[in-house]
Amino acid sequence: MLTLNQRLAQQQKLSPQQIQYQKLLQLNTLALEQRIKTELELNPVLEEEIDLSLDQDDKNKDSEQELDTEESSEIENKEEFDIEDFMNDDDWDHERINRNSEEDTYQPLAPARESLSEHLYKQVRMLQLSEEEQLLGEEIIGNLDADGYLKRELTEIVDELRMFEHLEISDEAAQKVLHMIQKLDPVGIACRNLQECLLVQLRHNKFDPYYKYLAEQLLENYFDDFAKKRFEAIKQKMELSDETLKATIDLIQSLNPKPGEGNLDSVEMNQISPDFIIEKVDDNYIISLNDKSMPSVTISKTYLDMFDSNKRKKKSAREKEAYKFLREKFESAKWFIACIQQRRETLIKIMRAIFERQYEFFEKGPKLLKPMIYKDIADEINMDISTISRVVNGKYVQSPMGIHELKYFFSEGLSTDSGEEVSNKHIKERLKEIIDSEDKNSPHSDDKLAEILNQEGIHIARRTVAKYREQLKLPVARLRKQL
Repeated sequence: MLTLNQRLAQQQKLSPQQIQYQKLLQLNTLALEQRIKTELELNPVLEEEIDLSLDQDDKNKDSEQELDTEESSEIENKEEFDIEDFMNDDDWDHERINRNSEEDTYQPLAPARESLSEHLYKQVRMLQLSEEEQLLGEEIIGNLDADGYLKRELTEIVDELRMFEHLEISDEAAQKVLHMIQKLDPVGIACRNLQECLLVQLRHNKFDPYYKYLAEQLLENYFDDFAKKRFEAIKQKMELSDETLKATIDLIQSLNPKPGEGNLDSVEMNQISPDFIIEKVDDNYIISLNDKSMPSVTISKTYLDMFDSNKRKKKSAREKEAYKFLREKFESAKWFIACIQQRRETLIKIMRAIFERQYEFFEKGPKLLKPMIYKDIADEINMDISTISRVVNGKYVQSPMGIHELKYFFSEGLSTDSGEEVSNKHIKERLKEIIDSEDKNSPHSDDKLAEILNQEGIHIARRTVAKYREQLKLPVARLRKQL
C-alpha cells in the first residue's frame, strides 16, 4: 500500500564563494599565482596594483606572526574573518590583498610546470559530474599519496564531506566517481592498493587479448603468490607453460606500480617553492607566507567610477545590460579577493598551530616530532578537518630544519614504557635502522622486529611492524636474505 509522508529537514547548499574558497585553499603558492593571473585576464574589474612605497613591516603585517619562545607569551588572536559579511558589504574598501615587495625573492622557484594534482583537477572538471561529485573528486585527488594511491577509506572521505560540507552523495555515486578518476591520465591513479592499480591498468589499456585475460586471472586469483614470487605455484595452478607464464608475468611487470611517481610534480623533477617561511631571529620565530612575489589585486577605480555613475542615472536597454555585466563582475571580484584574504588568514592560523604543537621539532630536529592528527589541529583552532586537509595537501614549509611537506608533521603515535607518545615516523626510522644493521644471512622476521622494538620500550604488534615495513618498501625476511 502506497503512503505519502511529509518530512521537514534542513539542508545547506554550498554557495559559489564557499566552493571558490575551498578550491583556493587547495592551491599551493605557485598555483595560486597562476590562478590570480588568470582571474586578472578574465575579470576586467580586477587589476594588479604595485605600490613600492610600502615599508617591509606593512608588507608582512597580514602574512606574518612572531612567536616569543623565551617568555612563551600568548599572541593576541585576530577575530576570524567572516566571508559572508564581506560578501554583503556594499561599502567596499580598496585595501590590497596581496602585497608586492621590492626585495628579491630568495627562494628557488619551480619552473612553470603543471603539477599532477592540477593535471587531474583539469580532467575531473571535464567529466560530466554534479557539483557534489566534482567536490568529492577534488577531495579524492587531494588525498593521494606520493605514489598516486588513495590510502584513506573512501567512506571516511564521504562521511567527512557529508558532515562538514553537507554533501549529498550516495556511497554508490562515490564509488562511481572514484572509478572515473582511476581511468584518468595516468591510468591507475587513486587506487587503494597495488592489486587494484594493476587491474585498472590492464582493463583500460590495449594489450594482447589472450595474455591480458591470463594476467587478469592471475592478479584476481593468485595475487599473493605473484607478490611473493611463487611463480612455480602459479604455473601449476593456472596450468601454464613456462613460455606462457613468462609472457603473462612480463605483461604485468610492464605496468606502472606507482602511477603518481615521476609524473609532473615529482619532487625529483621540480624544485620546491615553499608556501611558508619559518625563521628564527634571536629567541623568536617568525612565521610568514611566501607570497611576496604574488600579484597584488584590487578593484579598478576606472570601472568603479563607471559603475557608480551608471547606478544613479536612467538607463537604456543596452546600458542596463552593461550595468548588469559590471555588477556581476564586481561581485565576482569581491568574492575572489575575499576568498584570497580568508585563505591567507586560514593558512597562517593552521601553520601557527602546527608550529606550536611541533615546537620541539623546529628547535631540535626530527627525533622530537610528536604524534599529531588533523583532528588535533581542527579542534585547537575550531576549524573543520576537511579545511585542515585542504591546506596541508601539497604545501611546504621552509624552516631551520629544512623544507618539509606539511603532511610530514602529521602521524599516529604509539606508547612507550614511560607512557610517552612516540610518532610512528620515529618508529619507522628505528625499524629501518634495525633492518639495515641486521645479519643479511639471517634477517629478522616481523615477529623478531616487534620483539626488538618492545625490548626498547615501544609497544608494537607484529602486524603493525609488517605494515610499517611495507610502507618503507622493505621486503619480508625471506626476500632480504642474501645467500
